[in-house]
Amino acid sequence: MRHSRTAAMAAITISTLALAACTGGGDTEASSSPTPVATDASTAPAAATGTVTVVTHDSFAVPDDVLADFEASSGLDVEFAAPGDAGTLVNQLVLTKDAPLGDVVYGVDNTFASRAIEAGVLASYAPTAPAAADAAEYAIPGAEDLLTAVDFSDVCLNYDLAPFEEGLPVPTSLGDLADPMYAGLVSVPNPATSSPGLAFMLATVAELGDDWLGWWEAMRANEVRVTSSWSDTYYTDFSAPNYGGDFPIVLSYASSPPFEVIDGEPTTAALLDTCFRQVEYAGVLEGAENPAGAQAVVEWMLSDEFQAALPENMYVYPVSTSVEVPAEWAQYAPLADEPLTLDPAEIDANRDQWIEAWTATVLD
Repeated sequence: MRHSRTAAMAAITISTLALAACTGGGDTEASSSPTPVATDASTAPAAATGTVTVVTHDSFAVPDDVLADFEASSGLDVEFAAPGDAGTLVNQLVLTKDAPLGDVVYGVDNTFASRAIEAGVLASYAPTAPAAADAAEYAIPGAEDLLTAVDFSDVCLNYDLAPFEEGLPVPTSLGDLADPMYAGLVSVPNPATSSPGLAFMLATVAELGDDWLGWWEAMRANEVRVTSSWSDTYYTDFSAPNYGGDFPIVLSYASSPPFEVIDGEPTTAALLDTCFRQVEYAGVLEGAENPAGAQAVVEWMLSDEFQAALPENMYVYPVSTSVEVPAEWAQYAPLADEPLTLDPAEIDANRDQWIEAWTATVLD
């Protein structure tokens, strides 16, 4: 997922890659950290010892103290490998199936889950942490024991409030954005190179059905800007006060606006009718050198301590219902009432041809 915000990741001083935080942009001081609930950070099996390697995307972020507590309580040394974004992550898992990059994966999302499942890169494990019951709500049918939901978020268009307070009407649907009054105002990342970009393309498929390419053709005529990454769209193109770009409507997350509050006043908002629900999963890798350690990591990611750290560090919603998100999220980061979704199997069957069709329609 993911996701891509301004809060810096705490440095993890272990023999691993240095991972950069995925930020939702803006003034992180506007949010207050949720208070972690005291919990047993690990339900590590007795055999879980030594080093465990977590393979993840390059937007993973966990506070030093949360990681240190887990290492201390479990007796494990945690290392990380981050081959790229969510799509690259899954591709690498498939390519290295016979010699896994690590023991456990975090960050496979519902846009790529079926590829990982069908490739046989995941081993069976059903966590026992209390939050496993909450995670079950997001389970992938037929793969409940292979991937465990850890967090979720809504990928959707965000807009700069200022231009719309000056008289431009706020669009309320995807269809509105094809109106000439919004020509040259929208920036989105390429679905072939960006996970959020892919999620948004899938949103148009889910919402518009057979007419989705027609909408993109209209958006091309309406001078939609396409960038290679979420960060280019958000940090460079967004006209919000923290960035000063030229585009008042950009693709981001429903959780981004709290980080754009300045002096107590919001400067952006999300268009909740354009949201695609993105879910991130963890799973034990088939052929793991330390399967017991991998299982302990999955349990840790469902612990209250890890779940409570998710909003402020990866700017996603925890699956656990026993932890609270920052108070500002209730006001500035509401989730979509009816987020757009597609069955993971349908995504897997059509992803590549949809991207090819999108490219031919929008870029060629």
